[in-house]
Amino acid sequence: MSITSSGLKVLVIDDSNTIRRSAEIFLKQGGHEVLLAEDGFDALAKVNDYLPNLIFCDILMPRLDGYQTCAIIKRNARFANVPVVMLSSKDGVFDKARGRMVGSQEYLTKPFTKDQLLQTVTQLGSIPQEL
Repeated sequence: MSITSSGLKVLVIDDSNTIRRSAEIFLKQGGHEVLLAEDGFDALAKVNDYLPNLIFCDILMPRLDGYQTCAIIKRNARFANVPVVMLSSKDGVFDKARGRMVGSQEYLTKPFTKDQLLQTVTQLGSIPQEL
């Protein structure tokens, strides 16, 4: 089965090197361009510089957590339409609801599989992002 995606620019924000690396490998295998950030501040600079098509954002990070990072991205008109997927090792209803409140489109529980990650990219990568 081949993915007929033209390859998206995907930003993965996670303070865990293991999660960043596995997401990078899975996404590259799916034909996507991957940007990595290890915290919210690092991510905000990369969002501004590279305009990703999709963002995966860990919730628990030092300095700026995933909810704060997502809220800042969504408040900026240039990036408001970029889908954000929250990543968390907790699969709680509260976390999912809070993620939605700050504007995330989806929620993936870690550890995720290659199929889950690529399916999410395929599903959200087709959302038109023009303002």
